[in-house]
Amino acid sequence: MSKHMTPDPRVMKDWQIAEASEERMKPFMQLAAELGLREEEIIPMGRGLGKVDGRLVLNRLGKNPTARYVDVTAITPTPLGEGKTTTTIGLVQGLGRLGYRVSGAIRQPSGGPTFNIKGSAAGGGLAQCIPLTPFSIRLTGDIDSVTNANNLAMVALTSRMQHERNYDDARLARTGIRRLDVDPRRVAMRWAIDFCAQALRHIVIGRGGKMDGFEMESGFQISVSSEVMAILSVARDLKDLRERMGRIVVAQDRQGRDITTADLKVDGAMTAWLVDAIHPNLLQTIEGQPVFVHAGPFANIAIGQSSIIADELGTRLSEYHVTESGFGADIGFEKFWNLKCRFSGLKPSAVVIVATVRALKMHGGGPAVKPGVRLDEAYTRENLELVEKGCENLRQHIAIVRRSGVRPVVCINSFHTDTAAEVRLVRRVAEEEGALAAVSEHWLKGGEGARELAEAVVSAASETNHFQFLYELDTPLRKRIELIAREVYGADGVSYTDEARAKAEAVERDPALSQLGTCMVKTHLSLSHDPEIKGRPRGWTLPIRDILVYRGAGFVVPVAGDIKLMPGTASEPAFTNIDVDVETGKVKGLF
Repeated sequence: MSKHMTPDPRVMKDWQIAEASEERMKPFMQLAAELGLREEEIIPMGRGLGKVDGRLVLNRLGKNPTARYVDVTAITPTPLGEGKTTTTIGLVQGLGRLGYRVSGAIRQPSGGPTFNIKGSAAGGGLAQCIPLTPFSIRLTGDIDSVTNANNLAMVALTSRMQHERNYDDARLARTGIRRLDVDPRRVAMRWAIDFCAQALRHIVIGRGGKMDGFEMESGFQISVSSEVMAILSVARDLKDLRERMGRIVVAQDRQGRDITTADLKVDGAMTAWLVDAIHPNLLQTIEGQPVFVHAGPFANIAIGQSSIIADELGTRLSEYHVTESGFGADIGFEKFWNLKCRFSGLKPSAVVIVATVRALKMHGGGPAVKPGVRLDEAYTRENLELVEKGCENLRQHIAIVRRSGVRPVVCINSFHTDTAAEVRLVRRVAEEEGALAAVSEHWLKGGEGARELAEAVVSAASETNHFQFLYELDTPLRKRIELIAREVYGADGVSYTDEARAKAEAVERDPALSQLGTCMVKTHLSLSHDPEIKGRPRGWTLPIRDILVYRGAGFVVPVAGDIKLMPGTASEPAFTNIDVDVETGKVKGLF
């Protein structure tokens, strides 16, 4: 393909578009210079990507943000997703077409979904982040560093348990080891791996003789759900990260007292793994705008936000900075609103809710949508009744954003099968609920296709909003959960298992824990706890089955419904389509 020809997403796959676009990609040094970075502030790691030393930049530019700050969230998605990252990239490109100095911040894709069902998270069509292959596979090693830091804590814990079992107190004293008396039934951490590996959810370790470790039940979680990743997401700088790393609770002793990474004297070594990872990665859109890529996905089981440091940089270096939150407004935006903004001190100027006619039809009672299965004709033919019923889900998401004091912009992410009447209906509903609405064709037309959306965002950002948190930190934990359940999810109330209630009461009695943020764990496929319930559920109760505490990240984590920290790999995963051209070394088949 000629360098001057525009790729056509109707006949080309995403990886082919990315490969063609990378031929005219800006060199990293040029990209950084156009963003206003100085040579000593950047760490090149290839022709088209590298890292930015946030400490140096923020020391130079000061504490006051200069950019309009825009968050991108969505309605409750189908299992295929609603194109939220594609919209984020498209909006960055659209604002660029309007002449604004703009940057974006998205999350680094996990190897789990990249090689499973969902694929990479670089966007799609003519709204992508490039270079695609390093973006999708390893990047600069941040997730590897998170994995290693997490697993080093587990190595420290399990080796300590073995030595304490094998040595008497006198011998422990001679080696300088303090007996921690770890209760093997109260180990809070898991091992980490960045794949969807259901076979590792529940395992037994330490089999063999007494020199082969402490035998006990254990398990793995996906790396991006680790508390270490949460800390990378919310840390303000290396000092803050180092302090948080020492507060991670790895287990409890037989008296029920917390044992931390600091108790194991492993927190410093864990931080050493993250010295480079704390620097955000800098990539670009296929139209040459800068995009920070930092921290991980999964707002259903993690905080699911691009990092605070990335947003600090973007809001100092740009006129508009667009950041992405995981999944729908009920979980991704709620955590952005009540956790990330609280930690960062940044306040959004506008919030975009991505919606598709396809998803609204599903919420209106359309046939099940399953990855790898051909869509039913209901999704490709006009059906105003399904769209109308499904708009109840959209209404709730608009209400969630408006509850924060910000007027939302509904982005109708356009598909070629959408009819004019269906689009008019969605626009009408959005405007009736007090939102702005815009159709966007960024997938097909890139930044030019996102002009209407960009103009709507500029209009919303120029309004004065009254951003406020849903709760203050002196609000008791169960009251916070009740507020989130009722005002965000639309539940009638909350129920607790005996274990969860006891843990919630313990949190409320502890002055240190009661001031932590609240990071809900819930399915992303429904406003409720049940992924099978679509639309806008009514007359239901949110069941809390467990309460986790992430002291290092600064979260108390209520777990609603049956949600797993380790997803499973499907029968037809994406890795079956990925291969390498052995002549050029180029990876093909990513999507």
